[in-house]
Amino acid sequence: MNLSLYLLLALPAWTQTSASPLPGSTEKEGIVSPDTGPEEFKVYTEHPRLLLNARRLRLLRRERDRKSVRWEQFQSLMVGGASMPERGLALGLYAIVTEDPAAMKQAIQWAIGPASDLRQLAFVFDWCQAGLTESQEKALAAKLAQGIERESKNDTVSSIRSRALAAIALADHLPNITETTLKGIWTSWWMGKVVPAIRKDRNALALADSYALLELMHAIKDNLVFDMRDNALAFFRDFPNHRVISYYPATYPAADNFYRIGQYSGLGEPDLNQAIFNRAADLSIVAYDPNALAHQFLQGWLIQDRFIMRGALGTPYEFLWANPYQPGLSYHHLPTFFHDPQSGILILRSDWEESATWLSYNRGEMELFMDGKRSGLQPRAIQEPLEIGQNMVVVGQSPMQLALNLAEPTRYFLIGLKPKATYEIEVDDEELAEVTTDAGGVLALVFPQSTGTGVRLRESQFPAQ
Repeated sequence: MNLSLYLLLALPAWTQTSASPLPGSTEKEGIVSPDTGPEEFKVYTEHPRLLLNARRLRLLRRERDRKSVRWEQFQSLMVGGASMPERGLALGLYAIVTEDPAAMKQAIQWAIGPASDLRQLAFVFDWCQAGLTESQEKALAAKLAQGIERESKNDTVSSIRSRALAAIALADHLPNITETTLKGIWTSWWMGKVVPAIRKDRNALALADSYALLELMHAIKDNLVFDMRDNALAFFRDFPNHRVISYYPATYPAADNFYRIGQYSGLGEPDLNQAIFNRAADLSIVAYDPNALAHQFLQGWLIQDRFIMRGALGTPYEFLWANPYQPGLSYHHLPTFFHDPQSGILILRSDWEESATWLSYNRGEMELFMDGKRSGLQPRAIQEPLEIGQNMVVVGQSPMQLALNLAEPTRYFLIGLKPKATYEIEVDDEELAEVTTDAGGVLALVFPQSTGTGVRLRESQFPAQ
């Protein structure tokens, strides 16, 4: 007997479900205290400290020696004098990988000029230490310290990330600034604001902020030897799976390469710069922990040649993060639904083909992607149960009835109900039971194979306390 069917039969004829399971995954909950942190905020690592640990730098230089596709693309842009949107990042990365004094000098000249982007200045300062004169080192250290002070009142994810990178780069130059900055970010921002928010609600982290957070996580892990995932285990456990299923099924053809487009609001064409940073975030997730099962599925999603970024903005990130030697698992084995009761997020797709039907429901906001087009919907527009692959979506109300004729066990998602409310459910030949909707008013139920089975639902007049 199929294991999932056995589990269904061992329970009542219907079963309330929650988040989608990852094949072969295990819970990390309980292994560490979620309120732990680095033992101290002093940095003792050698340059380079930012994003280029010893293993990654060896990989990049091996890619250079092997003349890989990603290296050749990056080199052609740099040698050809292409206008790089993030010039400091590109110059610094090219200099440290080539170990070319002329390239390093060019990066340093950029940094000591009028450039003011704190993050990119930190990269050049960290990656080009070997080429700095004493006076240049002092001037850039002062420039970084000024940038940290200038950004000190800004608590956006990107600003916090930039301050942390600059502080880590300054560790053996201005150690007091390093320790004070990192401790403040950790205490007031990460543990004081972000962790409580994402533990409660996955919506608290915007998709657009993912890459900045990943850069911060890499820097903390490499230099303070602490895994920030430990502070929000459930959030990061489902992070890769949520990201994959959040992309619309159809790919987007652009001038340089194909893109996968993450869910976005508003009308019009997608923001391809955001698509670049979405892919950079995905690649950096795999690099963060290559052995994690969820990351191996993500790698299988990423490692297709037609998605290699070839434009001036994306190429440095493609070269920096991609590891073509890392094995990936087929994402076709991932669940075709994602349901997070804590946040009220529901995303479904009919299959993993580019022609799939895709639906998102998030606290009353619904979006449908079908036949290559995205459209907003009101739940009431769904008059009949909507079949999305092996899942059924039904607009709930109280009271309501369903007549089940199922050839196989089927997952039902009732949407549009009251959030965190108690309902009474009665299935033919089963005892009356109480179920509770999630934070978005979604009720997830699994019903076994059945013929002519009636289901009745109504809001409980005496909800359980």
